[in-house]
Amino acid sequence: MRQETENILKFSKQIILKKIGVVGQKKIFRSKVMIIGMGGLGCPLVQYLATSGIGNIGLVDHDRVEISNLSRQILFNKQDIGKYKVISAKKKISKISKKINISTFVKKLEKNNIKLILKDYDIICDGTDNYQTRYLINDYCLKNKKILISAAISKFSGHVFKFNFKKKIPCFRCFMPEIPSSALNCETDGVISTIGGIIGTMQANEVIKTIVGLKDDLNGNMLVYDSLKNELRKIKLTKNLDCILECKKNKDY
Repeated sequence: MRQETENILKFSKQIILKKIGVVGQKKIFRSKVMIIGMGGLGCPLVQYLATSGIGNIGLVDHDRVEISNLSRQILFNKQDIGKYKVISAKKKISKISKKINISTFVKKLEKNNIKLILKDYDIICDGTDNYQTRYLINDYCLKNKKILISAAISKFSGHVFKFNFKKKIPCFRCFMPEIPSSALNCETDGVISTIGGIIGTMQANEVIKTIVGLKDDLNGNMLVYDSLKNELRKIKLTKNLDCILECKKNKDY
């Protein structure tokens, strides 16, 4: 009873929302969300998921904290340099709530381990910065009908996708059949520190909306934000009939 009262007080501002309520908050408590990549997107994403009441969070990343990360990966400080990102992140998030079940995987996500790592999670959040891994995650989620909420940032811009593969929608390969020759990358092209916070928060928002079942979501769409122009665009994705995956069989989209 004491724990229930504490939860009602802690999450009261979400609970009084008619579109969430007690029922929605209980769904949030029971949810299982995997975050792949603890970088500029993963840091704000995991913080807002934790403060929203997500009960089970998985973290995957094989990198260690470097000094160049500190300007935009807001979970970390100088004391974390040289430590594995997921281990440091778990310690920080555990201070937000000891009730969150946090699992860490100090691994590079690959074809031979993706099933073992992702199989127990309902929603997969992709915050990685390379196309090979994004294709791998897309293909696994499509095959296993997982919900994928993917984001990316570069320079002054960022975008968020949502793919609920329980429904008939196009996939990431429909939008990007092959790696573009001029693919942007934070390591080589740079990124403004604030954009990770903006896009990561958008990503977290889509997770919460998905869990509580709000209809106004991004499923099958891409949300693009340009911080230089302060422009936000929503782009509807279309099925690619030449897609190499089974989504091309989806006749309803």
